[in-house]
Amino acid sequence: MMGYLLIAAALGLLALRVNLILILMFVAGYTHMVWGAGQLDYFIQDVWSAMDRELVVAVPLFILVGSVMSRGSIAKRLVDVMIALTRPIPGGLAVATILSCAIFSAISGSSIVTMLAVGSVLHPALVANGYSSRFAIGALMAGGTLGIIIPPSIPMIIYGIITETSISALFLAGIGPGLLLTLVFSSYAIVMNYHIPRQRFAFAEFGNAVYKGIPALMMPIILLGGIYSGYFSPTEAAAVALVYAIGIETLFFRELKFSQYFDMTIDAAKLVGALFPLIAIAVSMNLLITEQRIPHEVIGFLTERIDNQTGFILLTNVILLIMGCFMDTASAITIASPLLKPIAEAYGIGSTHLGIIVILNLEIGILTPPLGLNLIVAMTAFKESFGNVCRAALPWVALMILCLLLVSFQPWIAMYLVGG
Repeated sequence: MMGYLLIAAALGLLALRVNLILILMFVAGYTHMVWGAGQLDYFIQDVWSAMDRELVVAVPLFILVGSVMSRGSIAKRLVDVMIALTRPIPGGLAVATILSCAIFSAISGSSIVTMLAVGSVLHPALVANGYSSRFAIGALMAGGTLGIIIPPSIPMIIYGIITETSISALFLAGIGPGLLLTLVFSSYAIVMNYHIPRQRFAFAEFGNAVYKGIPALMMPIILLGGIYSGYFSPTEAAAVALVYAIGIETLFFRELKFSQYFDMTIDAAKLVGALFPLIAIAVSMNLLITEQRIPHEVIGFLTERIDNQTGFILLTNVILLIMGCFMDTASAITIASPLLKPIAEAYGIGSTHLGIIVILNLEIGILTPPLGLNLIVAMTAFKESFGNVCRAALPWVALMILCLLLVSFQPWIAMYLVGG
């Protein structure tokens, strides 16, 4: 009876559009009082424990890195290199768009930052060179989603903190699916734009773009090379990336002034202020759920009805795709991951592989109505109606679902580099 009252109260608060953080705090506090030890002190201790971790610091640092690069000239210089490289390929500018998003994703860790930084440079260029506006918007929205699957990824860090999964393992596991999506997107871009005239490869232009972009091109090498070589942790990598980005933008490219960093820091603080309470509440609920053996009961319920891994994977994908339509990535990870992890392990799916499946599903959710974040941002950024951006996203969503199924049922795509 108490459980039904809790569900009814939570749904009522949602209907009244109460802030999600307040709803989750109410649910967590109620749960601790009714099914826990009956003391809110434990909830406060859990929140402190969740935030008292080195990895938490990496999130605001990566957010700041993305802001610095998008407001400075790192993004433009990376795009210039990709444009010069893909000139002789059919649909070369479209391929440059996807590759630019992939490389920028390997630095920023954010979907929206990637889409806006690359889109501000390439959307006008695509339209001016004969690409349809719908295709251009779709490519930029889909390319932007690579920001949460190609490491370093902020959602991966959130998932790792909540489920106590190795962040480095998640980063390695994201490389295969990220490359798969980049390849599929690029192939689709070539097929759809094969009719657009190619241009001759210009060694002088390419050499000049590389020369001017060397400091920008070095950033993903330093960042990912340092993490995977074990030279520094993901948190240390975020700090190094931020210092490097500020250094080259302020002292080398001279595109940014020190006064601009204040606004960037305030924007990052606002985003972190909304994100960290979600993580803290999720960790507390995870501990309570485990203590009350709720996953064991759910496992028993499911195993009576689903007797194989394939059925569980399909059900999980359907649930996550639906969640992605109505919730932002951080909130969906916060709610779904603690419950899914022990159940997935019972079906022989490791926490790292599950994390990639979760993030791929929510990556698709960024492009699906009614609350797809990239759809909403693209509508404003490119001055298009919501219906137009939804239609622009459709073929890319289909491609992403295909890649999701491949990664779900062929774990080696994600786990080969992890060694699992």
